[in-house]
Amino acid sequence: MKQKILIVEDEFIVANDLRIMLEKAGYKVCGIAPSVVKALELIATKEPNWILLDIFLRGDKTGIDLASQLTEMGIPFIYISANTNQGILEAAKATLPYGFLVKPFRERDLMVMLDIARYRHEQNLKYNQHTEPSIHKQIEYIAGKQELVAERLKQISAVLHPVVPFDFFWITKSNPWTSTKDTYVVRMADGRFSKLNTENLLKEVNISNRDFKAWNSTAVAYNGKPFFNGYDFRKLRMESPWIQLLSDHYKFESALVTEIERNGEEFQFVFFNHLSDLYSKVHTGIINQLKKSMELILEQVIYGKDIAPEIPVPVLRTAEDPITIREHLQIPKDFNGIIGDSILLHAAFKKVELVAPDNTSVLILGESGTGKEKIAQTIHKLSPRKTKPLITVNCAVLPLTLIESELFGHEKGSFTGANDKRIGKFEQADGGTIFLDEIGELPLEAQVKLLRVLQEKEIERLGGNHTKKINVRIITATNRNLEKEVSEGRFRLDLYYRLNVFPIELPALRQRKEDIPLLAAHFIDKYGSKGLSAVNGISAEALNELQQYDWPGNIRELEHLIERSMLLTEGETITKIDLPEPLNTIGFTGDEHPNIKTMEEMEREHILRILNICKGKIFGPGGAAEVLNIPSTTLNSKIKKLGIKFEFVK
Repeated sequence: MKQKILIVEDEFIVANDLRIMLEKAGYKVCGIAPSVVKALELIATKEPNWILLDIFLRGDKTGIDLASQLTEMGIPFIYISANTNQGILEAAKATLPYGFLVKPFRERDLMVMLDIARYRHEQNLKYNQHTEPSIHKQIEYIAGKQELVAERLKQISAVLHPVVPFDFFWITKSNPWTSTKDTYVVRMADGRFSKLNTENLLKEVNISNRDFKAWNSTAVAYNGKPFFNGYDFRKLRMESPWIQLLSDHYKFESALVTEIERNGEEFQFVFFNHLSDLYSKVHTGIINQLKKSMELILEQVIYGKDIAPEIPVPVLRTAEDPITIREHLQIPKDFNGIIGDSILLHAAFKKVELVAPDNTSVLILGESGTGKEKIAQTIHKLSPRKTKPLITVNCAVLPLTLIESELFGHEKGSFTGANDKRIGKFEQADGGTIFLDEIGELPLEAQVKLLRVLQEKEIERLGGNHTKKINVRIITATNRNLEKEVSEGRFRLDLYYRLNVFPIELPALRQRKEDIPLLAAHFIDKYGSKGLSAVNGISAEALNELQQYDWPGNIRELEHLIERSMLLTEGETITKIDLPEPLNTIGFTGDEHPNIKTMEEMEREHILRILNICKGKIFGPGGAAEVLNIPSTTLNSKIKKLGIKFEFVK
C-alpha cells in the first residue's frame, strides 16, 4: 500500500514541485495545506502517514505549533524549510522531527531523507525511542532540585536558551504590580548565566532605589502583543523608562513577552535580545507550549524555598571502614564506569540499553569531555559483538592525505611510500564495531567514501582492484551541531541521515551538577588507589565550590582538577579548590564588548533596511532587488530563507 503524505507548505510552486517528485517516487500525496488550520482539516479527513512541514506558514500558527500536535497524534513529520537561522533550527529540533531538509534541495536528497526517516520511525516504534526528557520534563526536574534558587535559574536558563534565545530574562508581577519578587537572569559574554535581584541590578545600571520606585510601573505594556522588534521595540522603550534604561545599558534591540497567572495574580516573563528583528511567531508558539513550565518556575523556584544543596558525607578510604566506589554508587554494573544519577544521564543509559543488542548505527552527541567514548565502549560491551574488536578512530587527527589509507587500507606500491600492504580500520573492525569520533571533522571527500561503505557494506583498498565485503557496526560521535554543518554545506545531508538513525545526546556537566559529589568521590578513589596522593576525602566547602562552577570542559575538566588538587593537598582531605578564572564574566554592557553578528544576521539586517527604505517594494524600478543589484527571484529566496515577514517591514 502506498504511503500517504500531506504537504504543509504555503508556497504553491514549492508544494507542487514536491508533489510531482513524491508521486514520481511512488508516494501518494493526499493534499497540500498552506496553513495549520487547513492542515488539521486534511489530517482529520485524509489520515496521512507522513507530513512534510514548512515552518513559516499562512496565519498566526507556524509549523512548530503544528509539530507539537502531530507528536500527540503520533504522526511522523519532516521539516522542509528555507530557514537556517540557528535559533529556529534549535526550536524545530526540540519538537523531535524525523528529518530537516533545507530548501533548495535535490530530488535525490528528498528521497534519501524519506528513506532514512521511515527507517528511524520504525526504530522508534521498536524501541519507543522518543523517551528523552522534553524541555518541560527537564525544567520540572531542575525546579524540584535541592539547590539554591540562583543555581536552578541558571540551569533552567541553559535549557530555555537554545529554543528561546535571550541575553536577558526578567520575571515580574504585573497585576497587581510589585517588584518584590522581580527576578533577572543575564547571559554573560562567555555564554554562562548569572541571576540578579533588583538591588544588584540597580547597582549594575547605576540607578537609585528612589528613582526606581518613583516610576508608576515597571511591567511591560503587554496588551496581548507577544514580540517587539524594530519600531515596536523603540516604541516600547519610549513607554517604559525601566526598559529604556535596561536596553541602553545592555544594548537590547528586541523583546518577547508572555503572561502567566498564579493564584489570581498575573506575572510577566520577558526575554530581551541584543539582535534586532529576532523574535517571530515561531518563538511565540514555543512560549505558548512552555506555559506549564513557566508556572512551575513561579511555583517551585520564584515562590519556593531557597534550598541549600545537600552535601553528602565525604568518601573516606580507611582501613577500618573501607568504601569502594562501586559500593558507594548505585549504578548499573555494565555501564563501564559511567557515573551519575541524574534524569538526563539515565535517559541516555536507557537508550544505550535499548540499542546495544541491535546492529543499528548510533550517533552520540555531546560537548567535549562528556564521555562519548565511554558510551561507545558500553554499547559495544553490551552488544553481541563484544568478543570482536572495537576500533576507535579520531577523525579530527587523521591527516587529510592519509584518510582513505587509514580507513580503508592500501595495497603495496599504491602511492609513494606505500612499501607494504596496509589493513585499514574498517577491515580491522570486521565482525565488530568501529567508533568514528569527531565525525563532524571529516572532510567532504572522505564523507563520500564513508557513505559508500554504509550503503554497500564493502570496502576497496587504495590501489586495489577488488572490493571486500565487511560486517561492521558503526558508532559515530561529534560535539558539533551537524544540522548546522549540513545547512552550511560542510557535511553531506545523505550521510547525516545515514548516521543519525539512533541519536544519543549526553548532558553537559553543568546540566547534572547533582552528580559532582559522586564523580569527585570516584576520582579521589581512582587516583588515591594509584598511590599518587594521600588524599582520601573532600570537604563539604570544597564540594560546594565545585557545584557553583559551570564546567566548560565537563567531566574531563573535573577529573583533571581533582587530580591536580590531590597533588597540591598536603593532608588527607581536599579543603580548597583552585578553580580556573572564567574567560569573561562581563555581560553585554558596554562598547568595550561589541556585539559580534554572524554573516546571516548582517545580511538579514541589511535586506530589512533596504526593504524599509523601499517601503516593502521588491520588484520593478525603485524596488529592493534593483537597489541591491540582484535578481528579484534571488531576493525572494533570501527573504524566505532568512525568515523575513511582511510584519517586519515598517
